[in-house]
This record gives sequence, C-alpha cells and structure tokens, in this order.
Amino acid sequence: MKITVIGGGLAGSEAALQLAQRGFEVDLYEMRPQVSTQAHKTEKLAEFVCSNSLGSLDLTNASGLLKKEMEHLGSNLIKIALENSVPAGNALAIDREGFSQKVTNLIEQNPKINLIRKEIEEIPENTPCIVASGPLTSKKLADNIKKFTGEEHLHFFDAIAPIVEKDSIDFDKAFYASRYDKGEASYINCPMNKEEY
Repeated sequence: MKITVIGGGLAGSEAALQLAQRGFEVDLYEMRPQVSTQAHKTEKLAEFVCSNSLGSLDLTNASGLLKKEMEHLGSNLIKIALENSVPAGNALAIDREGFSQKVTNLIEQNPKINLIRKEIEEIPENTPCIVASGPLTSKKLADNIKKFTGEEHLHFFDAIAPIVEKDSIDFDKAFYASRYDKGEASYINCPMNKEEY
C-alpha cells in the first residue's frame, strides 16, 4: 500500500520515516523549492524557521515529558535533534543546518520514500493521506482543506521567534546567562524596553 504525506516539515518528515520503517511505500510531497514561503530559507526538509529550541528537557513539564515519550517510541527526529544539539541549558536546542540536512539525507536515501518536490493543491481522494502542511500551507491547498472539512477558517497556533545574527548584537548591553539558572550560561540576554522590543 502506498501512502501520501503532504508537507516535508517536522510532522511530515517524521510521518514518512515512520511509515517507511513499517514497510509502507510513501509519496512525500514538499512544495519547496517550486513554491517558497516567507519563512523558509532553504530547500531542506524539517527546516526550523524561527527558534531553534524544542523547549525544556525537564521531565517535570509537558515539553520535556513529550520529548522523552517520543524518544521511547522511536522518533527519528528527536534522535536527530539530540545528535545535533547545541548548548542551551536545560532545553533542547539544535543546529538548524545540521538537523535539517540529516533529516533530508535520511529521507532522500530511504528506498521506501519517494520525495516529490511539487505543490499539492488538493487532498487526494483515493489514497490514504496525511496532511502535515502546517501554518505555511499554500493558499490553494488551504482552500481545498477548508472545502474538504466544511470549515470556514483554519486555525494554526504558532509562536514567532525571529532569528537574530550574533554579530548584530551589542555586547556592551547584552550578556550570557543560563535559562532559569539551570545549566551553563549559553543564552544571550538582550535587555530592551517595550518600544525597543
């Protein structure tokens, strides 16, 4: 049986790899580079487009517990994230480039996954399909999802965290510190007032 996965982000990449590990043939559709977004910078799969943090590793909160559960369940992306981690106190932060390159390589080298660089405009009707396009879904597919679900609006909940180049930071004002006084001082703190923020 062949399964279609729409979207080569975090969820779509994990879904494709999990299906392939279970013996399914997968058509994984990713619209980039044919159709780009305002957030993506590369053609790589599972590209982080804002913060490089997956949140706390502390098992006493939901974020840390979820990552540990995913690790126990054999998540490919959590394993890759851990392999590409960078200092971030008690949080799991990753080297964006290394992470997305590893995910892309893993998918491109998997004989069960057919990576198709093409925009999908409609949900396929006669094949099992996972729609994992997320908040950067193209307008055509978003309109089709609305029609398919009978809903007027789609709701995506996402946080924005701009990427700041280190050489643009004034270290006469900024300073290194740990997050919540845990781990090493690996976070750059940039004090600013409300207007500057």
